[in-house]
Amino acid sequence: MAVFTEVSFEEAQALLRQLNLGELRELRGIEGGIENTNYFATTDQGEHVLTLFERLSAEQLPFYLHLMKHLAQRGIPVPDPAADRDGDILHRLKGKPAAVVNRLRGRSVLAPGPEHCAAVGTTLARMHLAARDFNRSQPNLRGLAWWNETVPVVLVHLSDSQRTLILAELAFQNHVAASSAYAALPRGPVHADLFRDNVMFDDGQLSGFFDFYFAGVDAWLFDIAVCLNDWCIELETGAHDAVRAHSLLAAYTAVRPLAAAERQLLPALLRAGALRFWISRLWDFHLPREAAMLQPHDPGHFERVLRQRIRQPVTA
Repeated sequence: MAVFTEVSFEEAQALLRQLNLGELRELRGIEGGIENTNYFATTDQGEHVLTLFERLSAEQLPFYLHLMKHLAQRGIPVPDPAADRDGDILHRLKGKPAAVVNRLRGRSVLAPGPEHCAAVGTTLARMHLAARDFNRSQPNLRGLAWWNETVPVVLVHLSDSQRTLILAELAFQNHVAASSAYAALPRGPVHADLFRDNVMFDDGQLSGFFDFYFAGVDAWLFDIAVCLNDWCIELETGAHDAVRAHSLLAAYTAVRPLAAAERQLLPALLRAGALRFWISRLWDFHLPREAAMLQPHDPGHFERVLRQRIRQPVTA
């Protein structure tokens, strides 16, 4: 999250009144992240998050917002978009698409233990199953097609060894995506960005998943791989943490057992998850946009994770 577009107290107040969310008491920009403008908005009725969308179009956004609404209505702990008197959950502010959701309780756990990973696994499986009857479809916009488009753009910023690695891995992932095993993977709406800082815990209990603005229809295994690549590694080295990974996978499979194709392709999808975030971090780091609060992430982190996943494949 970040602030690219400055919103005044009065502008935010007008939108919150339109949504019948009360009188604004405090408006505070949120640091971190790189995609949208975000503010915490506290009213006399509660706490909310105001988002202005900087890259996503008004045509793309209904998928994300209605997915959150769908999941919230089925008991999955996610932000619930606020509707106006006409029932619309996509709004406009400062000439940009905007949304307001309830602020989740608790805080992110940045040094998770096995118990946190188990909670993530359980809720992720419940989320996948709850989204099976979601009636909208949109591809993962940061999936393979985007990797193929973006790698040539970032190559100029890489060393010889990095270029060799990224091109070889991209070729491998194109090969995997063309396989019959990949075609057999169960799929549906996925979060696709479920890092430690996109999950809340309150008094030791998982209280919510948030930031669904990379969601799309993709293999559920890709969602699992993204989680394993963040929740179940040593951040300094990218090395796999077997205890935490076992907790996450055991909890997930207790709700939704993995198909044979998923067990077969877990090592490849772990590499895919690492490649996806290496590419996007390279793009954001070397081709940044101006923002009032912007802290691009270190691209080298997911390069290390990818190298670890290649050297030491992990099986389910």
